[in-house]
Amino acid sequence: MSSTTIDPPETAPGEQTREHRLRWLVLAVIGLAQLMVVLDATIVNIALPAAQKSLEFSDADRQWVVTAYALAFGSLLLLGGRLSDLFGRRNTFVIGLVGFAAMSAVGGAAVNFPMLVAARAGQGVFGALLAPAALSLLSVTFTKPDERAKAFGIFGAVAGAGGAVGLLLGGVLTEWASWRWSLYVNLVFAAVALVGAVLMMAPHKAEHRPRLDIPGTVSVSAGLFSIVYGFSHAESHGWSNGATIAWLLVGAVLLAIFVVIETRVAHPLLPLRVVLDRTRGGAYLAMFIAGTGMFAVFLFLTYYMQTVLQYSPVITGVAYLPMVAGMVISATTSTSVLLPRFGPRPLMTTGLALVAAGMVLLAQLTVTSTYAPHILPGLVLLGVGMGMVFAPGMQGAVTGVRPEDAGVASATVNTMQQVGGSIGTALLSTIAATAATSYLSDAVPTPQSQALAAVHGYTTTFWWSAAIFAAGAVISAFLLPGGKLPAAADAPEGQLVMAH
Repeated sequence: MSSTTIDPPETAPGEQTREHRLRWLVLAVIGLAQLMVVLDATIVNIALPAAQKSLEFSDADRQWVVTAYALAFGSLLLLGGRLSDLFGRRNTFVIGLVGFAAMSAVGGAAVNFPMLVAARAGQGVFGALLAPAALSLLSVTFTKPDERAKAFGIFGAVAGAGGAVGLLLGGVLTEWASWRWSLYVNLVFAAVALVGAVLMMAPHKAEHRPRLDIPGTVSVSAGLFSIVYGFSHAESHGWSNGATIAWLLVGAVLLAIFVVIETRVAHPLLPLRVVLDRTRGGAYLAMFIAGTGMFAVFLFLTYYMQTVLQYSPVITGVAYLPMVAGMVISATTSTSVLLPRFGPRPLMTTGLALVAAGMVLLAQLTVTSTYAPHILPGLVLLGVGMGMVFAPGMQGAVTGVRPEDAGVASATVNTMQQVGGSIGTALLSTIAATAATSYLSDAVPTPQSQALAAVHGYTTTFWWSAAIFAAGAVISAFLLPGGKLPAAADAPEGQLVMAH
């Protein structure tokens, strides 16, 4: 068997049809890999209580199963993106897939707590290779405007809805099989994606192989690690804790040093031209804001449905499906119909405003609220709004970027979403706990008052989230440029293969 790179301008009509089919199969492979990475941030959350009982670790240790993944993933994304530029997107994609699957197998087979945490950190490392490679492959595979719009719509829907899918899948696997299958299921995803990658993606090597920016890599990885760890530490130890303050200060200083380094080195890890473009910069900021609020929605609304409404994990996951449907429809429509006509600014501004409105609706929840009249309308608004943010945001984040910067531009948007999620979860968890404690300070502790306090904590975070998204809508309206996105440059290398 040999493989030949497809050259679109010279293909015969029959081969063009096959090329078209192959492109969408490549999208399916890329989307499956992205889904695996995104849902892993939530699928394990549902399985945590069962894993804790099985491996007998404490409540204090439990957060490390989540934090280990977030730390490795968030701090290494920029390095992973640059490695895909240097050593080939398909190679990096395949290594990420295989490594992620291997670490998932280790986690599923964990016999003690340290083994589980080490596997989760390993998933984060290989996820940091996989996620930026997936988005950069997408950006160079789809260069025709109409196809590119549809592809980014589907990819954005997967990226946005993956967290909710993880909740549903985690609930099903934990309830009907074992918590271990919340990790083993990645072997199925990875196997299918790996076969598709090997058969349908041509090897790519960069024409220019600049040296890796070691000082920039060390400073930004350590800086992002410190920021994510600092916010995770704040969640469990409070904002006034000395270690929390120290980690956040060190992270801020290291990121400032990183910016200075990038202006002076010959081959920067993250060329500032990538983020200083208004379209890309606005898209990165919107994804950061979306990540900040979105992870918190999954967390606190899940708590509300399971502890107040007494939903099972499976029913909780099913309850999110209308949001997923709204996100898929909105994302695909936004990029294929609206984005080419109006550009990203009105779409992303409107999307963030719709999400803020959905949060305001959820902030009205009480202990006697029910699903259809009180939760469903807010979820639908969240889905429609997020679809208008994620899909155009991901397309805007890699628009007009040089081919040699595609990987690191893709990594930056993933970094913004991941770090935003870590910050949002820690910040809003603290706000929820403080609001609940304040509510109970003047009340007699009874089961009823404790339920009221918990709901007060959840709704307080929804009000804060509404304010965050509303501020994001205002910022996007002023920061993003008007007009349409520039046409994508044709990719210099083919990403599809035809087997003979």
